[in-house]
Amino acid sequence: MVSENSTDYTHPEQRPPREDGGSRDVIFDRVPPHDDDAEMAVLGGMLMSKDAIGEVSQMIDVADFYQPKHQTIYEAIITLFSASQPVDAVLVANELLKSGDLDKIGGTDYLHSLVASVPTAANATYYAEIVHQRAILRNVIAAGTKIAQLGYSAEGSQAEDIVNMAQAEVYEMSSGKVRQDYEAIGPVVHDTLEQLDKLQNGYAERGVPTGFKSIDDVTQGLQPGQMVVVAGRPAMGKSTLGIDFARAAALHNNLTTVVFSLEMSKTELAQRIISAETDIPLVALRRADDITPERWNTLNTFWSKLQEAPLFLDDSPNMSLMEIRAKCRRLKQTNDLKLVVIDYLQLMTSGKRVESRQQEVSDFSRALKLLAKELEVPVVALSQLNRGPEMRNDKKPMLSDLRESGSIEQDADAVFLVHRPDFYDKEDRPGEADIILAKHRNGPTDTFQLAFLGEKSKFKDMPQDYQQGGV
Repeated sequence: MVSENSTDYTHPEQRPPREDGGSRDVIFDRVPPHDDDAEMAVLGGMLMSKDAIGEVSQMIDVADFYQPKHQTIYEAIITLFSASQPVDAVLVANELLKSGDLDKIGGTDYLHSLVASVPTAANATYYAEIVHQRAILRNVIAAGTKIAQLGYSAEGSQAEDIVNMAQAEVYEMSSGKVRQDYEAIGPVVHDTLEQLDKLQNGYAERGVPTGFKSIDDVTQGLQPGQMVVVAGRPAMGKSTLGIDFARAAALHNNLTTVVFSLEMSKTELAQRIISAETDIPLVALRRADDITPERWNTLNTFWSKLQEAPLFLDDSPNMSLMEIRAKCRRLKQTNDLKLVVIDYLQLMTSGKRVESRQQEVSDFSRALKLLAKELEVPVVALSQLNRGPEMRNDKKPMLSDLRESGSIEQDADAVFLVHRPDFYDKEDRPGEADIILAKHRNGPTDTFQLAFLGEKSKFKDMPQDYQQGGV
């Protein structure tokens, strides 16, 4: 054990190195939390049983070991195991000899001592959990140290940027993530083919369902890590489509979803959701005299079903990007967040002085893409289109109509453009809408015909026998 009253060195460079080659905590001059006996027991169990290797490798990785020699041994075991080779002390010694690391870990004798340190491999996962918990504590120390360094080195930087970086450090630490390094193509292709096999045989989940069969057939749902843009001119139905995506995920598939509305209040959002789910016209929900006893029964039934639904609404005024990030990270930790909807992009604020509004929107777009990757959830960002469609004869929107920033098109993995012909001409396909998949990074583009039920605030799949020009 290390004494709590160890010498206090004023400067980090004055601190003596640890005798075992490990690192000291530069703030407290204490050896970071670890358990050598547990690390030895884990490795001993892995050397005794292939089953133990499979179980332990799902719980911890090489960075969870504190002692460098234990990291080296773990990597050698995993290398043999991944190649479907047998694993024991002799074979691991041979692997380490080939890599030039055998002497560094203490030779063959040390490997045999690991096996001798445990009577059975049955408790390997118990010891692995101890190793993992100690690693988390070290991550807490590392995150705290880095956050302190951010604060001290922040002169001239925006405080909001520093807070965001600090939040990211805490999220990364608490979610057990480590920064990814490069990886050889072989294992990546193996994982990709394995995922394909699971999809083909129905063992893997597809993306977050949109609620529309025609769209899901092409996109396989909204994919984790992707930024999805839903764009349209004012009153075209982009908010309705965004809420449709949220309803499908949270109410019909029990996937935690959050809607950040910078345009509508929570009450307005709730009214739209109620109308879409119950088929009670939206106008009736705003006029109490239109709610009949039968409709009250419908509303009460819907309410009882809705109470446990994992759908969260946020209408905070002047919401900044930093607030959205922080709230999403918290929901990911506490409720396993699966979908984020933001209505809409051009209403977001950074709270900072910027050169131009176009640059600010570009920054938002890039940040939302990074947030989607960080949380591994689809982020649906609603966006305004400029007046370009109104200048064309057919009024159909195009990618170039995205307002204020070409970077939205660049950052987005998928872009849906909402177009309703009857918005411009009441006789032109009344009640019909084209949802144009104008960009699809991982698949084909397409146009989907949906029914638009404006009085009930929702889109709906067309009947199977639909022919354009009539429902």
